[in-house]
Amino acid sequence: IDFKGVNMVINYDLPTSAVEYIHRIGRTGRAGHTGKAVTFFTEDDKPLLRSIASVIQRAGCPVPDYIKHLPKLQSKQKKKLIKKPLKRESIRTTPECFLKKAKRK
Repeated sequence: IDFKGVNMVINYDLPTSAVEYIHRIGRTGRAGHTGKAVTFFTEDDKPLLRSIASVIQRAGCPVPDYIKHLPKLQSKQKKKLIKKPLKRESIRTTPECFLKKAKRK
């Protein structure tokens, strides 16, 4: 599916590979247009971060030094993370107070 006019992508979870990252953020750069991509990550995501950061750097975008110096992920670790991604708590966009009000009704 090609969505026209997408100028920003927000990843609430870190993709498990650089290929998946490129696929997700590629929605912003169609037909010569530019866009922005924001990706949230946690301490648990650090092993996956370096490979994605190298893709970002090769595209000419700035990458913080601390990310460049993270240890490389071993191939066994990478395969394990791809097969069994990190478990995450669900993300809610509805404030808790609205959920409580809805339960009362």
